[in-house]
Amino acid sequence: QVELVESGGGGVQAGGSLRLSCAASGRTFSLYRMAWFRQAPGKERQFVATISWPGDTTLYADAVKGRFTISRDNAKNTVDLQMNSLKPEDTAVYYCAANPLSSIYSTQYFYWGQGTQVTVSS
Repeated sequence: QVELVESGGGGVQAGGSLRLSCAASGRTFSLYRMAWFRQAPGKERQFVATISWPGDTTLYADAVKGRFTISRDNAKNTVDLQMNSLKPEDTAVYYCAANPLSSIYSTQYFYWGQGTQVTVSS
């Protein structure tokens, strides 16, 4: 069982940066692949980034590649998403998710946080 709590969302102007953090509870956190998804109003939940349990393999959606960086600290049970050069189209609720296996599909993730709002103004 893994419980996830996101933090760090807020409002920022285009071109700015935000850092999201996800705190996980559960002794097996280090065994899960972690990911960030986002969902804008009226749209489906969208894959953003994922990281392997050792933290040595990452994958990004094309829309965020080169601007976002996912990282994790298994000793602290946290996974972060550094978001730079933000655009208005990045506006969404961002969710942290955990899964034993690699996947970019939200339906395959077992555990979810409650989400944190990111709003980018032009």
